[in-house]
Amino acid sequence: MPDPSAHVPLAAATRAGTDESVHYGSVAVVDRHGQLLYAAGDPQVVVYTRSALKPLQALPFVRDGGVERFDYSDAQVALLCASHAGEPRHVDAVAAMLARAGHGPEHLQCGTHAPGFHEARGEAPPPPPYSPLAHNCSGKHAGMLAACTLHGWRRDDYLHPAHPLQCAIRSAIADYAGVIAADMPCGVDGCSAPNYALPLVALARAFARLAAGDDDGGRWRAAPRRLRDAMTAHPEMVSGEGRSDAALMRAGGGDWVAKIGAEGVQAVGVTGTGLGVALKVADGSRRAVGPAIVGVLDQLGLLDAPRREALAGLGRPVLRNHRGVATGELRPLVELRRC
Repeated sequence: MPDPSAHVPLAAATRAGTDESVHYGSVAVVDRHGQLLYAAGDPQVVVYTRSALKPLQALPFVRDGGVERFDYSDAQVALLCASHAGEPRHVDAVAAMLARAGHGPEHLQCGTHAPGFHEARGEAPPPPPYSPLAHNCSGKHAGMLAACTLHGWRRDDYLHPAHPLQCAIRSAIADYAGVIAADMPCGVDGCSAPNYALPLVALARAFARLAAGDDDGGRWRAAPRRLRDAMTAHPEMVSGEGRSDAALMRAGGGDWVAKIGAEGVQAVGVTGTGLGVALKVADGSRRAVGPAIVGVLDQLGLLDAPRREALAGLGRPVLRNHRGVATGELRPLVELRRC
């Protein structure tokens, strides 16, 4: 079990200039070989990766030629890695992905929820029912179903941990993160797919490799570069308007590949410096992720004036009450140490 006392302050919520709440957590910053360069808290803490894992889950499908087989566009490749907002462009693109592989929305096993773009706009969502196409993980699931068609695997139980698809994904994650597959705890994600826990340093290493397009001497072919390039070229498909991954990747200008995960997880790979960053907010609070990751990027010297301005709303968001009155802000507290 992780030691809670090893976590350190990452972000604080203020009210009238006084810190009211503090969110603790840990950070790991590594190079593509897994060498720990900077840290905060416990960089070895084992955390469920949640949706930050999606680019790694897509690796086998892309390596095996699935993109070419079904003629997916770069925007649809980005959707393989997405926690999208259920905007019409997301829903339409996922529907096309399914159709090209011989599937329909009824074959998705991700469940349903209200489209996320309503929250981003400050709107109340319409009442249910909702389409599974609008589920934030529907792009990942469309890719999983397409992988079943590609390899002739059964689709009815494509989420079972022992299914050939999930076995291939588990092996890919272990390989790319540099861990032993048998050592990865397996749980059920919010979309019912298997999800794995990794040390923060391993998740950071995987994103350093993803940003570098590391094909492991040809073993992964062009898959890492294809996924990285699609995500950075189409950040709006990875998340959506008004959401953090889109803001980070736009600010990065093609140099940063970013993926958030539920329960306070964020991973970023930086192509230009070869760095991988993984962050976990210990209490799972999503609101602390933005200030914490912007604070980390700033301390790594990655924020020039335009990037700092572009990320101001993510790094120090204003807190408002139900009348819209500003009551405070969230601010970063994270302090990296050199390792």
